[in-house]
Amino acid sequence: MRGKIIKGIAGFYYVHDGKELVVQCRAKGVFRSRGLKPLVGDDVEFDLTDEKDLEGNITEILPRKNALVRPAAANVDQALVVFSITHPEPNLNLLDRFLVMMEAQEVPVVICFNKTDLTGGAGEETYRAAYEAAGYEVLFISARKGLGLEEVRSRMEGKTTVLAGPSGVGKSSLTNALFPQAAMETGSISKKIQRGKHTTRHTELFSLGENTYMMDTPGFSSMYIEDMEAGELKDYFPEFSRWEDGCKFLGCVHVGEKVCGVKDAVERGDIGRSRYENYRLMYQELKDKRRY
Repeated sequence: MRGKIIKGIAGFYYVHDGKELVVQCRAKGVFRSRGLKPLVGDDVEFDLTDEKDLEGNITEILPRKNALVRPAAANVDQALVVFSITHPEPNLNLLDRFLVMMEAQEVPVVICFNKTDLTGGAGEETYRAAYEAAGYEVLFISARKGLGLEEVRSRMEGKTTVLAGPSGVGKSSLTNALFPQAAMETGSISKKIQRGKHTTRHTELFSLGENTYMMDTPGFSSMYIEDMEAGELKDYFPEFSRWEDGCKFLGCVHVGEKVCGVKDAVERGDIGRSRYENYRLMYQELKDKRRY
């Protein structure tokens, strides 16, 4: 039998057969010896060992289109990264780190700012300008009020989308709005620390329609850029390439050089200043990491 892993908890993998059955499976030990771990989103072959209790064993993991490291998921077409526009204010450094990770894994990203009902549109144009200049589509929604949800649905149609973002930004509320059957706990924001409770504790795949899947993932509060050299980082900021002809030196990293087209673009406002400053922070982190 064939199916798709929709959830993995404590060594059990829940496989949807593509129709109506969800089978609780164990993965055979051969995967461990091959250094292969099943991921949510994997297409698999499995044997049904107990028809009454719907239990079985995964016997084969079919070839993957891709496999993300963080969030851990397979066969993803795009990421929808959700941040709140207020309560809490968006952590743009965290957003830019996520975007770098998705660029490195060649996964297209749609950026979604939630809770617009609380701001009256304040700040939207600033965020739109910075991230559209980088080539990202930016949506502004209110999951609580149902604003902009049709736009979100249309971007997800026919694709497998990984839903990611920090805790407390309304990811679970958005999941409930898009897929009410999820009946997920939405949690509440701690007024004291302005941070959300981790209401999603594992990655789970939901079917929203024909060939349309959404993976909800646990919220993250930090993200470290690894497995790249400092000099490579600029390649994961797509808006930089347009202005690199103005750099004096080939291989300019856009930090200490005096004649730099990217730095000039920042001064003109053609590249978002927060994007550039976050690039500098990450660049220095990678340099320091190599030094030590």
